[in-house]
Amino acid sequence: MMDWTDRHCRFFHRQLTRRALLYTEMVVADAVIHGARERLLGFDDVEHPVALQLGGSDPIKLAEAARIGETFDYDEVNLNVGCPSDRVQSGTFGACLMKTPALVAECVAAMKASVKIPVTVKCRIGVDDQDPESALDTLADGVLAAGADALWVHARKAWLEGLSPKENREIPPLDYPRVYRLKAGKPDEFIGINGGIQSLAEASAHLSHVDGVMLGRAAYHTPGILTGIDAAFYGEAPAAFDYSALIDAMAGYAARHIERGGRLGHITRHMVGLFHGLPGARRFRQILSTDANKPGAGVEVLKSAFSAVDFEAEAEAA
Repeated sequence: MMDWTDRHCRFFHRQLTRRALLYTEMVVADAVIHGARERLLGFDDVEHPVALQLGGSDPIKLAEAARIGETFDYDEVNLNVGCPSDRVQSGTFGACLMKTPALVAECVAAMKASVKIPVTVKCRIGVDDQDPESALDTLADGVLAAGADALWVHARKAWLEGLSPKENREIPPLDYPRVYRLKAGKPDEFIGINGGIQSLAEASAHLSHVDGVMLGRAAYHTPGILTGIDAAFYGEAPAAFDYSALIDAMAGYAARHIERGGRLGHITRHMVGLFHGLPGARRFRQILSTDANKPGAGVEVLKSAFSAVDFEAEAEAA
């Protein structure tokens, strides 16, 4: 989710669910240590609970980056061992680390020693010609023995050569049963699942086999799905979503961002899929995709976009 789940996206998503754990986009450990930390790591307090996702392969640097993340008050730090992008591979981290599970375990141990917050790992079931049965077990055994508090598994292989990052999200077949078998063999460990999950009904079905479900592109492209999470999974009473409160929250947030020199489009680019399939959704998308990106666009553009949507139809659909 690099370049997607930035602080503006997370603020927006937090208005839709109070309880779900949100993740940052992956931030490279070197950037955390040497870069503009407030720009890279800063976030609004309303985003809690929120996890910092790190990329890297040097235990010392990852430990330092995790420590810095803890000082920013993140609730968790996550090591990405699943991203297959060329940029990540060139830095010898991400999915290519599936080939060096002992190094991943060393990284986790170093991170655990440097922070008090949970340290988790996100991985694939394997890469290239690896056998997912042995590759995933080896990685899981190593990181959990090193102290990882949870393992999130994208239930696909990653092909590091021959497939683009987009193709790696679509072409390698999903193998949910492989993740279920991992959990069955580790009943006392937290094992979560990710990959291709499109609805809360699918998420609920997975929870019969694993401890947690991670939504990525479904949550981003159709963020309205998030409005049902608190009632479906956290025991809160079902209720009609308060879109007037959402409008006020996003307008206020946008106004503050613009006052600091930002642009409305930095925020609204994450919101275009909110009313997917509802009357007025097309006009909502048009306004946010065009008018919100014009120089000088202000919160009145955001309010205009919301005014195009038939909220009564949304309530009936719910």
